[in-house]
Amino acid sequence: MTSLDQLRPGDRATVVELGGERGFRRRLMELGLLPGTPLRVVRRVDVGALLEVEVRGAHLTLRQQEVCELMVAPAIGGGEET
Repeated sequence: MTSLDQLRPGDRATVVELGGERGFRRRLMELGLLPGTPLRVVRRVDVGALLEVEVRGAHLTLRQQEVCELMVAPAIGGGEET
């Protein structure tokens, strides 16, 4: 288990645990980030320290301090497809 901020673009993982304040966790769940949900890191944006992830076919952009609160289980061979 690791935090989402440790993954690279193309990596796939499954959400294990949502951390942070109650309102923050609630908002993530409303966006579809529930424990057991698979996701894929799309890209990092250095300006504003953002991370774009694909969850259930939707693209979400999260701030660096938010992704540190998300614990995931990286998929085996979860790197970018060739």
